[in-house]
Amino acid sequence: MHKTLIVTNDFPPRPGGIQAFLHNMALRLDPADIVVYASTWKRGQEGAEATARFDAEQPFRVVRDRTTMLLPTPRVTRRAVGLLREHGCSSVWFGAAAPLGLMAPALRRAGARRLVGTTHGHEAGWAQLPASRQLLRRIGEGTDTLTYLGEYTRSRIAGALTDEAAARMVQLPPGVDEKTFHPGSGGEAVRARLGLADRPVVVCVSRLVPRKGQDTLILAMPRILAAVPDAVLLVVGGGPYEQDLRRLADETGVAASVRFTGAVPWEELPAHYGAGDVFAMPCRTRRGGLDVEGLGIVYLEASATGLPVVAGDSGGAPDAVLDGETGFVVAGGSPAQSADRIVTLLRDPALRRRMGERGRAWVEERWRWDLLAGRLRELL
Repeated sequence: MHKTLIVTNDFPPRPGGIQAFLHNMALRLDPADIVVYASTWKRGQEGAEATARFDAEQPFRVVRDRTTMLLPTPRVTRRAVGLLREHGCSSVWFGAAAPLGLMAPALRRAGARRLVGTTHGHEAGWAQLPASRQLLRRIGEGTDTLTYLGEYTRSRIAGALTDEAAARMVQLPPGVDEKTFHPGSGGEAVRARLGLADRPVVVCVSRLVPRKGQDTLILAMPRILAAVPDAVLLVVGGGPYEQDLRRLADETGVAASVRFTGAVPWEELPAHYGAGDVFAMPCRTRRGGLDVEGLGIVYLEASATGLPVVAGDSGGAPDAVLDGETGFVVAGGSPAQSADRIVTLLRDPALRRRMGERGRAWVEERWRWDLLAGRLRELL
């Protein structure tokens, strides 16, 4: 029997893209061969109850640390080593290579034969700073494989590694559940509920943080409305930037044409994608390259739903779009470019349909979870 210990801070019920990535992968491995060692989501009774409820529903064992953030401290390393031995695990998957991959040498000494670390957008940021760059180099030396999302993150991270560790990198992006995200996912009901039945809808599904570019879309709305007067921007998601965005919509004079849903339960997201005619998230790189889009799974979920996409050029976001085929890539932070591409799509139903169909086919060909989970199984 070949068992795997997954060590991660990024696991539901904590929300987020990396969390969904790890959970979807774990569900597609043999549950008898998986043990998850994860941090606690939230302190307090409500967080504890939500976490306990979630863990009880899983087909595999989930062990929670008392801390809300696992770090490669001696205590956490001893706990991970203890779980490896207790459950007879021969492989380890670090859900995010930095910083947890620093535990790799101790786990190898304890008997782990395969150690895999998955990198996301933040490791590309680590690669740019001298101190964290050295730690990333150690993680590369201690693991058998570091996985990467796409060419942008690979090239950034590889520059911090030894040549030998860089040569061992393997692509492992997140996937899309094409059975959950599909045309006909319930968008008409969402449009009806929001009073948008006959209006052209530009939808953005994402956490509300500056990098994602919801502000760029709001600033693009005057140009969009000049060409398509009844258009509406549907901003789906919650986050710390929401009040700033609402204020910006007021100041820009487009508040009547911008709808905020707030946070939406995961099971309702497919219908919210389906409520759009065009998906747009013109993300941009911030903080001198430290705040960057790793991939942008939302573009692929929109494509699976049959929507054309307008993506920003931050980091690996263009890897999730076939520019000119499944949508368009624009300069992140450019309201003019975003407006131009969105107007082009809103005015051309045949182009929207063609790009949406191509996007759906591309997801089925390349981005299905089952294909990617097979790749992970081979690495482990």
